[in-house]
Amino acid sequence: MRWWPPGWRAAARDGRSRRASRRWACPPRSRGRPGEARRTVTVVGAEVTVFNEPGPTVTDREWAAHLREYTALARDAAVVVLSGSLPPGVPPDAYAVLARLAPGPVILDADGEALRLGLAGRPDVVKPNAGELARASGRDDPAAGIGALREAGAVVVVASLGADGVLAGTPDGVLRAALDRPVSGNPTGAGDALAAGLAAGLAGGLSWPDRLRNAVALAACAVRSPVAGEVDAGELAAFLARVTVRTEEEDHAARGHE
Repeated sequence: MRWWPPGWRAAARDGRSRRASRRWACPPRSRGRPGEARRTVTVVGAEVTVFNEPGPTVTDREWAAHLREYTALARDAAVVVLSGSLPPGVPPDAYAVLARLAPGPVILDADGEALRLGLAGRPDVVKPNAGELARASGRDDPAAGIGALREAGAVVVVASLGADGVLAGTPDGVLRAALDRPVSGNPTGAGDALAAGLAAGLAGGLSWPDRLRNAVALAACAVRSPVAGEVDAGELAAFLARVTVRTEEEDHAARGHE
């Protein structure tokens, strides 16, 4: 499955983004603009600390041009993934707008206001982590939070709960997918890998149990990589064998015997 990331890239440091695009065989669809590209610095030790720079402000004209390009690309997309924070200048309900424009399945991976307002676009899958789920739903219990987000517009919610795997509210019921034991490493980028696995499963027409199994295994591969965003595909088969997918009833029964 090929991917096209539409958006903006700042002229400063533009060479880095183009080299990354060539490295991943990704056509550079982003638009050049003045200003500095934002950088993310991750410090990995006993804990992981992430420093995110703010991006340049997007003008109304740039936003309108982006909508035209995005609409054209979305027509041919098997799956659209809307992820990350919104740059300054973009409407706060941008993800709802973009979700409505996509004719196919949409995955929303965001936080705060961008996530809450994005639910109005009725995304097919919303993929928050535990903190994002609690902030968006106002609920401390993940199951209750998933229910609240589905009531607000999400068709399916897949909540990433760290070492506890993922809890998903789907048309097939509530499912939990988890590894047999936690994986140590750099968790930065694991959420993006999880979203990528879900997108591949949607595009491939897999069942929800298989989508979750593949996504959790891919996220585990990302944790094992010291560089965020990279995976060793050779490890995927071993992680797939370690993922268990249970229904809500099976999960409660299994936890009661632990």
